Amino acid sequence: MEFEVNGVPCAVDVDGDPAAVEVVREQLGLTGTKLVCAGGVCGACTIQVDGEPRVACLTPAVRLGGRRVTTVEGLAGHPVGRAFAGEDALQCGYCTPGFVVGAAAFFERWRAAHGRRRPGREEIAEALAGHLCRCGAYEGIFRAVAAACAGDYEGEAPAPPRTEAPEKVDGSARYTTDHRPEGLLEGVIVRSPHAHAYVRSLEAGDLPLVPLLPPDGVVRYVGQPVAAVAAADRASARAAAERVRVEYEVLPAALDTGRSRAGEGPVVYGDKAARKLAPGSGEAPQLTPARWRGNRRGPSAMSKRPATAVRRITEARRSSPERVVEGLFTTAAQTHTPLEPHACLARWDEGTLHLEVSTQSVREVAVQAAERFGVPLERVVARAVHVGGGFGCKMGLTSDVVAAVELARLHGAPVRVVLDRDEELTDGGYRPGSRIRLAMAADSAGGLSALAMDADSDGGVSVGGTVAALARFMYGKAPRRLRDFDTVTHRPPGAPFRGPGGPTMCWALEQAVDEMAHRLGEDPIALRRRWDGNPKRHALYDLAAALPAWSGTRGGTGRFRRGVGVAAANWLYFLDPVTEVELTVEDGIVVARCAVQDMGTGSRTVLRRAVAEGLGVPLERVRAEVGHSDTAHGPTSGGSRTTPSIVPAGADAAARLRAALGAGDGDGDLGTRLDGANGVRVTGRRTRDRRGYVTPFNLTAGGVAIGRGFTGSVQVAEVEVDTRLGRIRPLRVWSGIAAGRIHEERLARSQCEGAVIQGVGYALFEERRTDPATGRVLTDNLEDYRIPGIADTPEITVHFHQEGFEHVPGGGVGLGEIATLPTAAALANAVHDATGRRPYDMPIRPDRLLEGLAT
Repeated sequence: MEFEVNGVPCAVDVDGDPAAVEVVREQLGLTGTKLVCAGGVCGACTIQVDGEPRVACLTPAVRLGGRRVTTVEGLAGHPVGRAFAGEDALQCGYCTPGFVVGAAAFFERWRAAHGRRRPGREEIAEALAGHLCRCGAYEGIFRAVAAACAGDYEGEAPAPPRTEAPEKVDGSARYTTDHRPEGLLEGVIVRSPHAHAYVRSLEAGDLPLVPLLPPDGVVRYVGQPVAAVAAADRASARAAAERVRVEYEVLPAALDTGRSRAGEGPVVYGDKAARKLAPGSGEAPQLTPARWRGNRRGPSAMSKRPATAVRRITEARRSSPERVVEGLFTTAAQTHTPLEPHACLARWDEGTLHLEVSTQSVREVAVQAAERFGVPLERVVARAVHVGGGFGCKMGLTSDVVAAVELARLHGAPVRVVLDRDEELTDGGYRPGSRIRLAMAADSAGGLSALAMDADSDGGVSVGGTVAALARFMYGKAPRRLRDFDTVTHRPPGAPFRGPGGPTMCWALEQAVDEMAHRLGEDPIALRRRWDGNPKRHALYDLAAALPAWSGTRGGTGRFRRGVGVAAANWLYFLDPVTEVELTVEDGIVVARCAVQDMGTGSRTVLRRAVAEGLGVPLERVRAEVGHSDTAHGPTSGGSRTTPSIVPAGADAAARLRAALGAGDGDGDLGTRLDGANGVRVTGRRTRDRRGYVTPFNLTAGGVAIGRGFTGSVQVAEVEVDTRLGRIRPLRVWSGIAAGRIHEERLARSQCEGAVIQGVGYALFEERRTDPATGRVLTDNLEDYRIPGIADTPEITVHFHQEGFEHVPGGGVGLGEIATLPTAAALANAVHDATGRRPYDMPIRPDRLLEGLAT
């Protein structure tokens, strides 16, 4: 079949009726077109056919015959692409080509009808309604499309704020899913159809097969990996997987969360050895010891004078019940679903293992792979140059990595394993659901007298929930009993998700504080400021109280009611104290190398600027190379530890290079010295905080420490509630962030905006569901599992309070997690303000809201 692609005639094979996305990517090698949902929901595969946008995953390739097709590669230099780069309308970049193609088609229509008039948010949202960005870069996308249509990017444009932006907007950035070496085989994982079973045998005839069972041979959830096979293409690999015969002894399954919470039902982990197999759903699984009773683990406690807390609450119930707030709060599980799924390409070459992997921990993947597969660390090379999102679920040796490595060893050929979207939504990780019982008492002076919180985390077969524990660090030193439990069931495991436990804890605590303010007749911001001793948040409270929205008119009695709510949060300051940055002068350019990865958080750009500023040279004289495990040790992208780790190491490396070149602090531009310093190499290390660290963990095998000081956030949300249909429309969110010095403001702002949008999804509609009879995940596609789209985006204002971390080298710490913690609670408090009804259950679905309004 013949057609035109990006102005060039081409001929392709369409035997077997492939989708257009397969032909574009695999036969034409135009990998800017991404396959994400395979259901026409996300827009990542958008192409233009005769100038009209089409989703290539649902378009049969035969429909392209004789047509004019344009992919993102054919839009190089287009004003829309330049605007996306210039306005930083992207983060991980995996969805960006689809947005650019769709926005370019809108640009042409808009220009024809309206000339250079700037389109509004509603017009842009309507045009791009079929596109999704899990990072939440929608505010930048609004700006970019409006600026392009207005002609702002048709002349000379400044360099984009994000180093790799040009590659991401023109489709040339290569992700793990885009690599296709000679002789590549595609791997497929065979998964259990049962929630609980013992695998008696695996039979595949003469088909090469890799077992993926746990040591005890027991599968504990529907979708658990059992084995893996590979073939020349994806369809053949799926056919091979169908030929695998697994003999299961089906066992009773614990699928009733209530029974498991009571310690009843079939036991998921029968003894201590089995319990060690339990994966972790938090940053530090099973760090705090806890006892098991059947399928309930806990309590693990981070209490402070718990007996006093219980006594004070009991006395307050009797003597002053008006100063006691109690409630049962619940949250649904929130699935990560990064648009680039879990993916790994493995090959063995003369005893060296090479990995292309979508990961948040490229160095740690190499370390764990060396241990798992029995090779020296120096014979493992992992690469994660571009990563299409993670949010906490892409840590360590995930099943895609293990399957790809073992299949590559078995076949003696490169093997790629890429999860389908239903696999990603089933076994790719999620923030556990929770059930939180809270009691809070105030004393006669209106101070916080005591707090009690019991949090049950429902993370399937995983454990390690830390929800209640995080309430230890908010609102002074009042006594508090804080107990965390894990309710274990035969469902897929949870995984750390952007501030593990934090948004969940805030959902309960911040609504309780809001309720207490109403009980005491006090302004909710004023009460928080009085209870909260953190000076950084004090500055944010003052700004929040002065917002026009806070003092403006709200509520009402008609169908549409407006409300404003506030919530606050803090987060631990994590870092990797053994981070290194290597600088090498190559042809007059300083190349900065670090085994850190960039998931769209801006690590590459932050490192480049830190080195350039330390050297006193223009950015153009520095190139940052990240995502290679065999370079200087870099941090895992988790716990918001990346920036406070790489910035000091980069600055130290720059100082060492200046010294190596004989340049003093007072010397100006190093350009001349660099031109003659080819091959000079130095390694810088992260310098120690002036106030030391609180607790170091695992410093030799990866490195994470807790620094002194908490980041802070205060958010004010404004909503409109449709009391007839039960719909909630977020209008505006003001997000105040206290994380010290901001090293790349545009990129940091985008991170905070995206964090708010993920919080909107958590509060209003994200809800992972499983079949109560079988344990199968029902929300295994992006229609049934809804994430926020561009039309769900409120107007977001971000304010950075840049003081308070002067003791940290570089002056600033991470902010990716603190920025999402209070959002859901702020929206809930706004809904209460609008309706007078407290939403205890999340998400705040229309049916729940209407039921509350009817009572």
